[in-house]
Amino acid sequence: MQQALLQTERLVFRKPDASDLAPYTSYCQSDRTRFVGGPFCGVQAFEKLAAMIGHWELRGFGRLVIVHSTTGRALGHVGAMQLSTDELPELTWTLWAGEDEGQGYATEACKAYRDHARSELGISTMIARIMPDNLPSRRVAERLGGILNVNAQPPQWMANAVTYDFMM
Repeated sequence: MQQALLQTERLVFRKPDASDLAPYTSYCQSDRTRFVGGPFCGVQAFEKLAAMIGHWELRGFGRLVIVHSTTGRALGHVGAMQLSTDELPELTWTLWAGEDEGQGYATEACKAYRDHARSELGISTMIARIMPDNLPSRRVAERLGGILNVNAQPPQWMANAVTYDFMM
């Protein structure tokens, strides 16, 4: 396994790599992606993972794979993406399997990344775009101190999303 960039008591965070393709594809092909435009076919999953990996080269930061420190199993991903430099970085997170929900992994991962973004990346403000009926993600955003921005215009690629602002 590659070197961890971050870790908490239960989780280790590393850059995504080729070993993530199979579990990420399973996630992409599942109904778990319904809030982000999915499900996706295998080719789309490959493209999305390749974009996640390439984001590091293009922006110097990006999303990290969340790995359970005891089992070594990839649980999901967390981190900032910035599709346009005209916009703030967006904090994103997801757990790849439903069995991992309800254990606090997403909140723990987001807090660790948020602190890393502030102290190591110099990012002082981020947003999160969430579909209105994705209540678990909205609760995570609120636990992180996100403020619902009722005036934010959603992007064309996620037209119904609500936006949370994070001041780090």
